[in-house]
Amino acid sequence: MKITRIFAHRVELPLHETTYKWSGGKSVTVFDSTVVGVETDTGLVGYGEVCPLGPFYLPAYADGVRAGLRELGPHLIGEDPHQLTKLNRTMDAALKGHPYVKSGIDIACWDLLGHATGLPVCELLGGRYGADVHLYRAISQESPEQMAAKVAGYRAEGYRRFQLKVGGNPDTDIARIFAVAAQLQPGDRLVADANTGWVQHEAVRVAKAVRDVDVYIEQPCLTYEECLAVRRQIPHPFVLDENIDDLGILLRAKADLAMDVVNLKISKLGGLTKIKQARDLCVSMGIGMTLEDSWGGDIATAAIAHLAQSTPTEFLFSTTDFNSYGPVSIADGAPQRVNGRMAASTAPGLGIIPKLDVLGKRVVVVE
Repeated sequence: MKITRIFAHRVELPLHETTYKWSGGKSVTVFDSTVVGVETDTGLVGYGEVCPLGPFYLPAYADGVRAGLRELGPHLIGEDPHQLTKLNRTMDAALKGHPYVKSGIDIACWDLLGHATGLPVCELLGGRYGADVHLYRAISQESPEQMAAKVAGYRAEGYRRFQLKVGGNPDTDIARIFAVAAQLQPGDRLVADANTGWVQHEAVRVAKAVRDVDVYIEQPCLTYEECLAVRRQIPHPFVLDENIDDLGILLRAKADLAMDVVNLKISKLGGLTKIKQARDLCVSMGIGMTLEDSWGGDIATAAIAHLAQSTPTEFLFSTTDFNSYGPVSIADGAPQRVNGRMAASTAPGLGIIPKLDVLGKRVVVVE
């Protein structure tokens, strides 16, 4: 099997709640997603999806995905999509950095491998654990009362994991944490995710103010060193996210005892091949994980589901279903939320069939 064509569609993903807000006044109303297709000489086509969380969250932006595909694509024509490690080495040699550009291609090749073997991607990633997986719900930054009401509503829908967007005014964030914690019941988990929004002294102050609340503190500050300093001063379980972008920093964080849980994102690491390496390393080191991506629709959610359900249950802290956040569906067969949980498809590959009428014309074609 050889790659004969790489193409991409651009699709807009609006939100049911109209706006998604997090630290530093950052917000998105419509997500700009890229659906990547990899076509082969056998007629099989695999699909992936890349959707940065705006241009101001990670070193990634939507137009960069499409520009990167035009640069990278010609180097992959004629390559065997089954040889995923070799393919990733080829991508890394042809384009330094820019892992998010490579992610959609890598995911599409895993989808192809599944179709070629007749196996779901989760089985190719190591095996299926359990019938389904826990989902978390991200709670966009609003007033304490509004965020508490949202948590109560989502809890009624079956969610038991909540990622509270903080990282703003420390006094308001303290009130947010207390207000939301009052809505929780035994077995629920609450994460206060600052998305790098606090400076070091603010993070310590917030954590100490809520010292008696059962809450995880996630990525309070911009740098790894600041986060480590906070970690060493507070009693709460600690999550690292934005700073963990390769195996080197993951190993350093383990050596420093810098976190209890790590948030791994598919596109931040460069696709399923590389996040599988990080996932398996975390399992060997005994570190819990939130497994997800920056954002996306049905295809990204399918990839997340296969990654999450191929992870030993005791190490999967949480995962998410981005396709439930908005009204636009871009593929049939994607996982759907049921009582705050989802399951990876049992069909070959990712188990999705793109809705070409929704995706529209191809905006990138490399052949």
